[in-house]
Amino acid sequence: MRILFLTKSFNGLAQRLFLELTERGHEVSIEFDIADSVTEEAVALWQPALVVAPFLTRAIPASVWQAVPCFVVHPGIVGDRGPSSLDWAITEGEPTWGVTVLQAVAEMDAGPVWAHESFTMRAAPKSSLYRREVTEAAVRAVLAAVARFERGEGPPPAATPDPRGRLRPLMKADQRRIDWARMGMAEVLRHLHAADGSPGVPDELFGTPCRLYDGHAQPLATHHEPGRVIAQHEGALLRATHDGGVWIGHVRRSDIDKPLKLPATQVFAEQAAALPAWPLHGEAAEPACRDLWHEAVGDVRVLHFPFHNGAMSTRQCERLNAALQDALAQPQRVLLLTGGPEFWSNGIHLHAIESAASAADESWRNINAIDDVTRTLIEATGTLVIALMRGNAGAGGVFMALAADLVWARRGVVLNPHYKNMGNLYGSEYWTYLLPRRLQGVSADTVMGRRLPMAAAAAQAAGLVDELLDGDPDACLLAAVRKARQLAADPQLVSRLHAKRQRRDEDEARRHLAAYRADELARMRRNFYGFDPSYHIARSNFVHRVPHSWTPRHLARHRDR
Repeated sequence: MRILFLTKSFNGLAQRLFLELTERGHEVSIEFDIADSVTEEAVALWQPALVVAPFLTRAIPASVWQAVPCFVVHPGIVGDRGPSSLDWAITEGEPTWGVTVLQAVAEMDAGPVWAHESFTMRAAPKSSLYRREVTEAAVRAVLAAVARFERGEGPPPAATPDPRGRLRPLMKADQRRIDWARMGMAEVLRHLHAADGSPGVPDELFGTPCRLYDGHAQPLATHHEPGRVIAQHEGALLRATHDGGVWIGHVRRSDIDKPLKLPATQVFAEQAAALPAWPLHGEAAEPACRDLWHEAVGDVRVLHFPFHNGAMSTRQCERLNAALQDALAQPQRVLLLTGGPEFWSNGIHLHAIESAASAADESWRNINAIDDVTRTLIEATGTLVIALMRGNAGAGGVFMALAADLVWARRGVVLNPHYKNMGNLYGSEYWTYLLPRRLQGVSADTVMGRRLPMAAAAAQAAGLVDELLDGDPDACLLAAVRKARQLAADPQLVSRLHAKRQRRDEDEARRHLAAYRADELARMRRNFYGFDPSYHIARSNFVHRVPHSWTPRHLARHRDR
């Protein structure tokens, strides 16, 4: 069928549904929800059999849903209504929740139910639940609803409303506030989790109004005054509760124009410098907010780097490179890189760059730092390196993974192996060396110019991924460790490493690795310092969430008709 996506943005859920439907032969075009007249025009141009709305914050105009069936993806149980469904479910400690696909009518979230799926709630941030449980449930529900519609069937018999289902109003700022004197770790964390991603918890730090994000509970052996900030660790601030503490990883100031969400210690650098570093006396060494560590699992070394939202600042790249070198110096000859459960890596840190005194200079430092990480992986000839994509990957993160000997990906992972959507960036991370040697049946120009997401299975077919793994991110990690241990025990490992060293020597003899980097960075320098401001404009619009004025043409296929 011809399907039109109507969505606020092409977010992770919309990308996953786009790939799932196109893989099944449907023609999908995308229009951002900018104005009713734009939506009406898109319907007139594309003439869809069906409109699917994976991510909306306002009602579909009656002129559209009266003319074409419109399926709305609602992150709530049957009978639930309102714009803060998942927020309320987390705050109220619901043990299970769901996703409902319903048909748009005059009253929001009140139309016929075409499909619904349920899931168990983890004690996790809203953004994490959305990327994992909500996305997987939404895929199942949308595919079921679309298949039913394609067969010419109507909605199934009315589902019995969940007794918990009701109209839940927009959660207001006062309902999100934390009472530090009264609330314990668990309740504080639920408030932080319910506001994670957007809009954040309204609060104050050091007398400055701000929004809090990225919370992690930290049990403490000693008691501290509730609400007091007592320690800092790699970007995060530890704030005491009456029964422990909670790390605040990121904040956004509310007292300045165009604030950015940044690591808490960066926003409050002077105050953080006066705080003791973790671990505090008498406390466990490992903080709950850690974002980089490696460990031995039998004869395999596993390196974790679950950086927030997959972004890698200059400092994080430098830390990762140091951790890589330390891991490679250990006796294990197989190294498994896990990234994080929601993101492998999305490349350079656009928020950190935007906040710098010179965005061009910080862009340059950041790209060189991630290039250093990639070079360390390429030159690790004495170790079999495996990149495990449990979560999505984009831009430089994809190409950094290609520096590994093997790339494994979880089914359902979405890759964006290109740079052009960020103001026509050329890209680095040695992609001009790494990409061509992997591709099968497709050119590098095709991959880099397509500007659309790629499913894990399609990435495997193109040669970017070697093997697909099943299960959720946690099960995927366990399976990957088992497979890595089998490789470590394989008698062929020695000859495999010998062949790897030989190939690197041959590649270096043909063309120095430094030459690839120099050529890429020469193009990147023009992006950062040249007369064309496209990259700087695109980055600023992205981090400040500037609403779209139009839908990019590579998404809006109907605009080419």
